[in-house]
Amino acid sequence: MRVLIYGILVVSALASVAKSAPLSEAELKNLLAAVRQNRTTQADFQEQRVIRLMKNPVLSSGTISFQPPNKFRREVKGNSPSFTVSDGRDLWIYYPNFKSAERYPLGKGSPLDATVAAINSALNLENIETSFNISATKSDTGHALALLPRTGAMKRVFQKLDLLINDKFRVERTDMLLPNGDRIVTTYSNQTRAAIPSSTFEFKPPAGTEVTTPLGQ
Repeated sequence: MRVLIYGILVVSALASVAKSAPLSEAELKNLLAAVRQNRTTQADFQEQRVIRLMKNPVLSSGTISFQPPNKFRREVKGNSPSFTVSDGRDLWIYYPNFKSAERYPLGKGSPLDATVAAINSALNLENIETSFNISATKSDTGHALALLPRTGAMKRVFQKLDLLINDKFRVERTDMLLPNGDRIVTTYSNQTRAAIPSSTFEFKPPAGTEVTTPLGQ
């Protein structure tokens, strides 16, 4: 479960940017405002998970949809497809090949609350000023942000989150360093701001699906 949850978390940016200059506090505030006004609602993604104990990275691709503050849908395509859907109340992970689904209630101190908050941070930079120490630089092609979590709950999700923001103020690439030393690098393309039907963030297990609640809630 942790592998897929960390997979929701979309992540990687360049460790350094040529000809970059640090942003002042006022410039950072303006940058975050611009990103939030131009927030992405849907995009394709290519993801690379670098696992310390494996020789080659694990590759995946698919689509992700997002509606602030806490609704999203992530579809992984290929030979091992999966769907991760959150309506803000429950998080579902569905595996079509195995006809199985996992349900994780959110809120009320759920262990996954910090994970969902991290997803919000990575995709739309929601409330990051209160949850992270932030440093930012500007280059000819956009901006790079480095986020270090402040809270213990966030630190259990990742050590560091780097984001590359393009000149259209959209998150183009993310790089997440996980607590165990693994890394997830995600690149986004075909981003849109079109309205998304509310049904996108709803999930009903197909007939014959085995449903479990691993967290015992």
